Parts: sequence; structure tokens; C-alpha cells
Amino acid sequence: MMKPFEIIHSKILSTDNLQRMLAYWHFKEMKIVFTNGCFDILHAGHIEYLAKAASEGDIMIIGLNSDISVRKLKGNHRPINDENARALIMASLNFVSAVVIFNEDTPYNLIQLIQPDILIKGSDYKPEDIVGYNILKAKGGEVKTIDLVPGYSTTSIEQKIFKSLSEK
Repeated sequence: MMKPFEIIHSKILSTDNLQRMLAYWHFKEMKIVFTNGCFDILHAGHIEYLAKAASEGDIMIIGLNSDISVRKLKGNHRPINDENARALIMASLNFVSAVVIFNEDTPYNLIQLIQPDILIKGSDYKPEDIVGYNILKAKGGEVKTIDLVPGYSTTSIEQKIFKSLSEK
């Protein structure tokens, strides 16, 4: 029997291991949900968003931006937590089935590999502007948005930390 840490670590997949799991999940006709992001400092907004996304299907796969990818998107001061720490935290969520780190600017290639049934992003995106929209539409999948939880963002947490440090 696997120990809790082994279970968590086993959910962090290389693309080769992901392909094996995808074959199994597709064979079992499980509904696969995919979302992606940096998830630098996990907060209540992330948890609510991810839990809602996971409830849309049987398997929840997270595409996690690598450190290189985060730096390109957010600047040299990010990520605060490295990709291994972020992957471990994401994999520790019971409703997350798999975490896959990607290096590209977007998860397009990962979405093409996974061929999810449902692609989910925050409602700050229009569905037709979401990377992978064309892949899902071509296969008859769904692209959905979920409202973000107001008042929660990694950037706002980062600003609170900087402000508290500057007041000392």
C-alpha cells in the first residue's frame, strides 16, 4: 500500500507516464477535465476554482507552467515557489488526478496530447480566446469558464507581503 507522500508524488507525471494514464482513462471512458496555470502561491481562490473545475468530470489534469514559463509570463521575480514545490502542492489536492509541468508559453501541445473532454479557465477569458479552444471544438468537447473568487490573487498576496515588509 502506498503512503500518502508516495500517492501525491505519483500524480506528478511526465508526458510518457501521462500517455499511459490517458490510455487507461480513455479505455474506462472517464470524462477528462483540463485546466492550467502558474499556481504560484496556492490560495482560497485557486481551491474554489479548481474544486469547481474538478466537479465537471471524472479526471482532473492540471497543466502547470514551468519556472521558465512563469518567468516569461510574470517577470523575473516569479515564481516564488519553484515548479517542483508547486507541482507537489497541486498534486496533494484530493480532486487532482494528475499534474504535468510544461515549458512552452501556452499549454497548446499538452492539450493536443491530452484531448480533454472539458477545458476550463477563469471567466476573465472568453471561451473562444482560450488556448486549445479549436482542439476541443474539433473533437466535440466543451470549453467552459468559471468565475474567479474576488479578492484573491497571487499578485495581491505578493503586494501585501511587500507592503508589510516596507512598513517594518
